[in-house]
Amino acid sequence: MSMQQPFEHTVTAHGPTVLRVVRAVLGPGPDADDAWAETFLAALRAWPDLPADTNVQAWLVRVAHRKAIDVTRGARRRAQPTDILPERPATTGLPDSAEPDLWAAVAALPERQRLSLAYHYLGGLRHTETAELIGGSPEAVRRAAADGIRALRRTYAPEGAPR
Repeated sequence: MSMQQPFEHTVTAHGPTVLRVVRAVLGPGPDADDAWAETFLAALRAWPDLPADTNVQAWLVRVAHRKAIDVTRGARRRAQPTDILPERPATTGLPDSAEPDLWAAVAALPERQRLSLAYHYLGGLRHTETAELIGGSPEAVRRAAADGIRALRRTYAPEGAPR
């Protein structure tokens, strides 16, 4: 998508990918929704100065990574209400809303596996780009992503499904 395209086209084209990434990183709910909104606010501000040859999806995933960290830090500083019933969660961006156990299985992964998997498989970043975001070598990130996929297949694959 070229930089000449209106920003709204970028939101439409890449919004679902960014939402899947932040939900894999933060879990579905208001924190992921906040990170999604903050990602696109930051992207809108930077949009006019973005080089024409930018890989927009990879750039947005990197912005989303920073916003997820910001939301996590902010959540640690805020009091968390416990006597309010949660709103019904949105299903937009979920791999298959009929299979909520998949998100639970992703959330149960060790952090490096979850981040490696989210940024590479959901966000489309190369392992070298993911390593720049979360630290470590591209080989270690590749291993963590593969281990995460293996763990998901082991714990989530339905009975009799190929693993």
